[in-house]
Amino acid sequence: MATHSQTSSRSGSAPRSGFLAAWDQLVGTRGVPRLPRRRGRKPRVPLTDLLPALIFHVMQGAGTLAEHFADLFDDSLADSSWADRRARLPWEIFAELMRRVLRPKATRRQREAFWRGWRLVALDGTQFSLTNTPQITATVEKARTRRGRAAFAKMTAAVLLEVGLHNPLAAAIGRHGESEWALAQRLLAQLPKQALLLGDRLYGVAAFVGPARAACARVGSHFLLRASRSTKPRVITRLPDGTRLIAIALRARNSPTRILEWLQVREIRVRVGRPGHRAHDVRLWTSLVDPRTAPALELAQLYAQRWEHELYFREVKRQVRKTDLLQSHTVETAAQEIAALVLVSALLAAERLRAAGGQMPVLRVSFAKILELCVKPLWLWLELGHGVLTDQQLTQIMKRGYQRMRRYLTPPRRARSCPRAVRQPIQAWPRLRQTRSIEGAMHFQLV
Repeated sequence: MATHSQTSSRSGSAPRSGFLAAWDQLVGTRGVPRLPRRRGRKPRVPLTDLLPALIFHVMQGAGTLAEHFADLFDDSLADSSWADRRARLPWEIFAELMRRVLRPKATRRQREAFWRGWRLVALDGTQFSLTNTPQITATVEKARTRRGRAAFAKMTAAVLLEVGLHNPLAAAIGRHGESEWALAQRLLAQLPKQALLLGDRLYGVAAFVGPARAACARVGSHFLLRASRSTKPRVITRLPDGTRLIAIALRARNSPTRILEWLQVREIRVRVGRPGHRAHDVRLWTSLVDPRTAPALELAQLYAQRWEHELYFREVKRQVRKTDLLQSHTVETAAQEIAALVLVSALLAAERLRAAGGQMPVLRVSFAKILELCVKPLWLWLELGHGVLTDQQLTQIMKRGYQRMRRYLTPPRRARSCPRAVRQPIQAWPRLRQTRSIEGAMHFQLV
């Protein structure tokens, strides 16, 4: 975090501080994308100010976008004007912005972010619940559940994550109802160099291994996937460490009986359990076929780090947004909100990295505590102090802020697991199909 950075389009040559300085560092020299030219009056708020205001608004939570824009730029714009401006923003702006600014941050100093020189990345998806506005319910169909229609429509997002920092490297958002599978396929094109890709059982099938192998070969990376139980491989040979080199059939999409190609991968089978508890067999597929450079037990233990992706989604949903539903009223603005959440997580990953300072694992720095007790207050003080305090004083405040962040460390994680089970059986509650309310004065009677 710098005390001042690039200039603002609103303030001429005045430097920016606090959140805006962190935003400028995230965006870098390439800047934000440009809107296509169109006829009519020039927008009052340029895109270079609108985008950081939206990111800041999503991170702050309470308050309106107009209020948070005024906090950043000392200017006002009506809420109705903001709604109209967001509705006219093309989605390509946000997609291009994520392609520009989401990039790897870990260096060799962050040893927990690498394994034998390979950068650890994971691929997974999640769903966000949308509000029941007329604009959304008219365009998005709710899923069917065991009790009928779901309460809220969902929007799926897939994220390619730098595991050791909880830093997003790429994201795809299903604005047209795309599945996690389809979105994940898009993200393979943005796989970084010299990476080891982790994926759960959704991706442990031949239909994903084929594109993943091609994407990894293009950038010199590898994959480690948990195999689906439904796939029956053909054994080619047994390797000296007990693992197997197998072939899996890549079948034609519209003709399952037609085999397009046999894909060779290394299969690792391990039994995972604790004394006194039932053990579970796990199958892993990897493109690392040499047992000497990629020991099977190390890979099996390494796969457990894929769970960091689930913890990342919890941080985004429960600690940044803090609401069960997205606050946007249309499908397009909901996609913008998810993109803003991903960009916020990239900002906060950079702050955790600076707070760790190479002295401790980045993920030991408490995400929730530094967000509420350090990052937001520190950005506010740097913003308020700019132009009043000297650069030396602002730098000293910033150093003390990072020292305070390093105090909030989470204890080492316990080695535990939770069963996959229904917490309670479905009971005979009536299904609420039409909302109605009863008004009038309450009457009380003693019985």
